[in-house]
Amino acid sequence: MQIKILLVEDQKLMRIGIKSLFSDYPELSIIGEAVNGKEAVEKAKLIKPDIILMDIGLPDISGIDACKQILEYNNNIKVIMLTSHISDSELTSSLCAGASAYVIKDISTDFLMSVIKMVKEGAMWIDPHVVPFIRDKNSVIPSRQLSRSAFKEHHSNLTQREYEVLKLVVDGQSNSQIAKTLTISEHTAKAHVCNIIQKLVVDDRTQAAVKALKEGLV
Repeated sequence: MQIKILLVEDQKLMRIGIKSLFSDYPELSIIGEAVNGKEAVEKAKLIKPDIILMDIGLPDISGIDACKQILEYNNNIKVIMLTSHISDSELTSSLCAGASAYVIKDISTDFLMSVIKMVKEGAMWIDPHVVPFIRDKNSVIPSRQLSRSAFKEHHSNLTQREYEVLKLVVDGQSNSQIAKTLTISEHTAKAHVCNIIQKLVVDDRTQAAVKALKEGLV
């Protein structure tokens, strides 16, 4: 079954470019377009897409406000926020509005398609480029260094190796990159990530990274 997508973007050239990229992915279908936030809200109610690719910087109401209005009407729709720059305040506002993903527009085509599929299945995703920036800004998710004793007190169920893997997950590394960094097999890296997700009681690696930053684990 095709994933039905509503594309919300005020720049015509950008819309044409995104539509051309989707032509190589028959499992995804752009069933509607909107050029501003109000139109996005109206079309979301009318055509009921599975996914909305929502530009944040729209000419009337922002993509964030449109996202909030759409999800208040139908929370089964998943919204992926698209932005051309990194902003900690926009990320926070997007997540608070109910967005499922926050994506920088220079993302590769294949990766964007993967994010769309993950979000359709219920996952959340934050562009890996954003997390270190937020940590460095010390604003949205403040970075606190725990002592070894404090770490053990608060998360004694994580092994030291899992802690090392968690730090690499926060930095946006894939399983293959983690394996290379720690000189372990990709299978072992994947197993560590799965254990971390279970122990932190989250649904995926993105939520694990966010929780780690919020609680000062890294």
